Parts: sequence; C-alpha cells; structure tokens
Amino acid sequence: MNSARRKALQELKSKIEECKNELEELLSEEQEYFENIPENLQSSERYEQSEEAITALESAGDSLEDAMNYIDEAI
Repeated sequence: MNSARRKALQELKSKIEECKNELEELLSEEQEYFENIPENLQSSERYEQSEEAITALESAGDSLEDAMNYIDEAI
C-alpha cells in the first residue's frame, strides 16, 4: 500500500474514532436515563425502548472498534 492510501486510511480511522467517542457520550446519557427510570415505570414501553437502545448503541460501538482494528491491519 502506498503512503497516500495509508494516510487516507489513517484519516478515516480518526473520523471513525471521533464518531465512536460521540456514540459513547450518547450511550452514557442513555444509560444514565435508564438507571434513573422510576420503579413504577420499569415495566413500561419506555423502559424497554431504553434498554434496547443501550444494547444497540453498545453493538454500534463494538462495530466501530472492529472497523478501526481492520484499518490498522490494512495499514
């Protein structure tokens, strides 16, 4: 791989890392919201939606981490 493509991949990895950081912030906010749902609402649809959102955001974060690792391998 030439240096121009290597540099482009490094820049792409930096962008993915920025997205991952933003995603982690949103995940943290959703987790805080979830943890503070009152007991009387813990069997509600909002509770389940929040729980599903947390799972999805965690999976997205893992996928972004995988993408960065694959880029490292390519470089």
